[in-house]
Amino acid sequence: MKVHSAEIIISAVAPKQYPDTDLPEIALAGRSNVGKSSFINTLIDRKNLARTSSKPGKTQTLNFYLIENCLHFVDVPGYGYAKVSKTERAKWGKMIETYLTQREQLRAVVSLVDMRHEPTQDDIQMYQFLKYYEIPVIVVATKADKIPRGKWNKHESMIKKALEFEKEDTFIVFSSVTKQGKEEAWQAIEALSGLSK
Repeated sequence: MKVHSAEIIISAVAPKQYPDTDLPEIALAGRSNVGKSSFINTLIDRKNLARTSSKPGKTQTLNFYLIENCLHFVDVPGYGYAKVSKTERAKWGKMIETYLTQREQLRAVVSLVDMRHEPTQDDIQMYQFLKYYEIPVIVVATKADKIPRGKWNKHESMIKKALEFEKEDTFIVFSSVTKQGKEEAWQAIEALSGLSK
């Protein structure tokens, strides 16, 4: 998809604040420093619509982005960030869970993992949670530019094994630096949103 218009329309913490539309929604989930904002910005060809931050854990609400007036990206708070109190984390967890399990417009979740490392317990839990609720998943392995191409397969296998990755889901090797995986990501998102022609 070529994106000409993209804007953040609301930061929500409760269902009553969600946009009242029938547009398909794609949620983006991942650890605080996995490169979620960079992924969004790469997909929509913007430098800083989604704010990248050197301070992980900055997104504390569900941020709804309207893309081309036909789709919402929903950026959910990054998980696994140590500096956030337990009560705060529990609140986020509840907010994210409510959204993921109750939102009818949700078509799929882009689950971002860092390609350089084995998935964390949080990554694995997120994947299993999505599988349990039968929510389609696109696993995006970020920061691929930091690994020699010859080792990509090895890292992909390591991630898939740890997640117990299922074949019906999509796995994409991604880099916001080289734009590797951008087209594939859009194809998967469009297919699951029902937007692909």
